[in-house]
Amino acid sequence: MAKAMKIAIVDDEQDMRQSISQWLALSGYDTETFASAEDALKALGPDYPGIVISDIKMPGMDGMQFLKKLMGSDSALPVIMITGHGDVPMAVEAMRVGAFDFLEKPFNPDRMTELAKKATNARRLTLDNRALRRELSDGGQLMKKLIGSAPAMERLKEDILDLGQADGHVLIDGETGTGKTLVAHALHAVGSRAGKKFVLLSCAAWDEDALAKRLFGPMLPEDSQLPAVEEARGGTLVLEDVEALSDSLQARLLSFINDQGTPAETRVVAICNMQEQDRTCEDALRSDLFYRLAALRITLPPLRQRGEDILTLFTRLSEQFADEYGCETPQVSAQEAAQLLQAPWPGNVRQLINLAERAVLQSRRGSGTIASLLMSDHEDMQPVMTTEGKPLKEYVEAFERMLIDNTMRRHKGSIASVMEELCLPRRTLNEKMAKYGLARADYL
Repeated sequence: MAKAMKIAIVDDEQDMRQSISQWLALSGYDTETFASAEDALKALGPDYPGIVISDIKMPGMDGMQFLKKLMGSDSALPVIMITGHGDVPMAVEAMRVGAFDFLEKPFNPDRMTELAKKATNARRLTLDNRALRRELSDGGQLMKKLIGSAPAMERLKEDILDLGQADGHVLIDGETGTGKTLVAHALHAVGSRAGKKFVLLSCAAWDEDALAKRLFGPMLPEDSQLPAVEEARGGTLVLEDVEALSDSLQARLLSFINDQGTPAETRVVAICNMQEQDRTCEDALRSDLFYRLAALRITLPPLRQRGEDILTLFTRLSEQFADEYGCETPQVSAQEAAQLLQAPWPGNVRQLINLAERAVLQSRRGSGTIASLLMSDHEDMQPVMTTEGKPLKEYVEAFERMLIDNTMRRHKGSIASVMEELCLPRRTLNEKMAKYGLARADYL
């Protein structure tokens, strides 16, 4: 579940501090109080996980000085100022400096709660965006998101690390929902351009005239953005749905690539998402552009070809959603594991994410099964376990690995607890963990 946001209450009057704190605590907020701005500044860093409510008139450092210090440290930190009657001009000045809003004494507690809710929602969005930006610039974290040990996934990770260090342009293709945009982020993050501009543009989201302006310019005087080719200079320009480019825009993109020379100042990563039957990226792009982009190429494997990675992914996703919704992770039966492995997964990982969330939600309600969800997604699936397409031994091993992995995670690496729950002797458990590449240290 989302962690409660903090609210720092700064006021030199003890009664006021305590009354505000008690009221907001009843509304579910985690409050902390400070008798002076100086004390508060020692505790409020640039990524403070909450908001600030401060009186304006205080001895020593007053509220305005305090606000300016906070804005200098983190200009996106929401600060609600409390003003005395008749101090509206000072409150207006506080808003100009960067205050989120102000309350005039005597104020309605419900109004304060309403402002606190708006401010904490804004703060949560800011912190989430910061965390996402840090994550997308961290190659190690991005590589960890590429979960799975199937041979196709191991090759994909090696390709990303190799091509990330290269200077050439890249074409990424594969079925919808396989994670092509994530791979583009990873290519940038593990390469020499990490830390430089990463510009992502969906070619299918604009009409031709608007796309031409956004991609190449000229931008209108009132536009705050540079054209994408200028904005990405020195970094990476990612073009999603590159097959949606018209012939004339393909010609301009080719000229942009050719004019850069070698090595390219700006790397172009093209993502092709062909869904039409019997058509490929090569069919959709002019040949000279295709061969410039496809000199380095990554094709993502469909989920149905990733074997027991399907169970690993489903487990991780279910755990994440269960944590988010504050409930238990649904348990997967042997029959359901087999059906997860057999499903055709036309929507690939994106479809699996949706299924995992729905499984958690229905488990929280105490109704339904994973099998019923699979049946609703795939009408041609049989409701019984079969061995169609794979030897039974593969299904059994995949389920056994998932069961040991889940139990080790639940017991945080306690071998004794896992032995007891699974009724396995120590030697057998050790042998199976070695067989499936599971290490106790990963669960501690």
